[in-house]
Amino acid sequence: MIRAAIWVRVSTGHQDNENQVPDLERFAEHHGYTIVKRYQLEESAWNGGAKGYKATLEQALHDAHLGQFEVLLVWAVDRLSRGGIDEVFGLFKQFRQRNVTLVSVQEQWLNSNPETQELLLAITSWIAQRESARRSERIKAGLARRQAAGKPVGRQPGAKDHQKRHRSGYVARWERQREQA
Repeated sequence: MIRAAIWVRVSTGHQDNENQVPDLERFAEHHGYTIVKRYQLEESAWNGGAKGYKATLEQALHDAHLGQFEVLLVWAVDRLSRGGIDEVFGLFKQFRQRNVTLVSVQEQWLNSNPETQELLLAITSWIAQRESARRSERIKAGLARRQAAGKPVGRQPGAKDHQKRHRSGYVARWERQREQA
C-alpha cells in the first residue's frame, strides 16, 4: 500500500476545490494509492501566498518528514505553487529529501526520468508564473480603464456588506502609484 496525501488549492472563493477532488481520488485508486491526508485551501499561492497557504505547506512538509505519506498528489503543479522555477524546484527538493514523490494528475511527465523531469518542471513553472503575472497585469489595466472612464473601482455603492475590506498589497501599491502620478 502506497500512502498518499492530496493537495487541493483554488485561488479564489469563486472556484470550488471540490472540482479537483474526484480526479485526484480516481487517479489514486487507479495507481494503488491510499489517501491518508488531505490539504485543502482557498488561497493564492502567488509569491508564497498568505498565512493559510504557508501554514498548510509547512504542515505538509512536517507530515512528510514524519513519514505519514510517500506520495503528494496534486491536480497540477501550479496548484502547489506559481512562484516560478526556484520555488517549485525548492518544494520538489524538500519533499524529495523527505522521501516523498510529487505526482501530478495533469502532468504525467513528472514520473519520467530525473533529467527530463527537471527540464519540463522548469518550463511548466515558468509558464505558471508568467500566466499569473499576465492575469495581474490585465486586472490592473482593467482597473485603470474603469478609473479613467470615471467608473467606480472597488466595492460598488450599495453593497450589502458594510464592513471595511482589506486592500490587497498590489491594489494598495497601484492606488499609491496612481495618486503620485
